[in-house]
Amino acid sequence: MSTHASPLRSLGIDPATGKEAFAVTRPGGFLEGLAETQALKAAAVLVTVVGAVLDMGKASDAELAAFVTPLHAALEECVGIITTDRE
Repeated sequence: MSTHASPLRSLGIDPATGKEAFAVTRPGGFLEGLAETQALKAAAVLVTVVGAVLDMGKASDAELAAFVTPLHAALEECVGIITTDRE
C-alpha cells in the first residue's frame, strides 16, 4: 500500500516548535501540493546524503542498511505522487 494514500500527509517540521505538521489533503488541493513539495524536498535531501556516504566509500554494511527504510519510504512517496498526477 502506498504511503501516498495515507489520510495524513506530512507538511514538514515547524521550525518554531520542532514538531512535524500533518494534514488530511484533498486531491489537487493546496495542502496536497504542500505535502508533495515537502516529500520531494525530503527525497532530494536523502539522495544527497546517501550519495555523499556512497562517494566516501567507507560506510559499513550496517550503516548502509540504515538507509534502506527511509529510501524505500521516499521512493514510495515519489511514485505515489507521480501515479496520482497521471490519473
